[in-house]
Amino acid sequence: MTGKFTKDTVFGAKDHRSYNREGASFDKGETFSGVPYELGLEAVDELKQLFGTDNLSAIAIRWVLMHPEVSVVIPGASRASQIMDNVKAAEMPKLTDEQMQAVKDIYDRKLKAIIHPQW
Repeated sequence: MTGKFTKDTVFGAKDHRSYNREGASFDKGETFSGVPYELGLEAVDELKQLFGTDNLSAIAIRWVLMHPEVSVVIPGASRASQIMDNVKAAEMPKLTDEQMQAVKDIYDRKLKAIIHPQW
């Protein structure tokens, strides 16, 4: 949910995100965690508005680091600049209590009912 995909994003024919949304080939949890793509985009749009940015990568890492249960974050990167951006996320100020609550509210309204039954 970094914010780089849009409703116009086209995944390649061999990319599991183009054919496994319902879990027919393997666990749908590997494809958007079983969340309908369009609904995920709605949640991302709300997060973009909340944080005032189109790039949620650093915020996503910072959010994960806010949880004491997490001992490490393993973000993806395909360019050196992305690695540097990932490192900078650890140096960002902590998200405020209000921001953390707003993220939880978006999750609760948009995603919880779909994700939690899969646990």
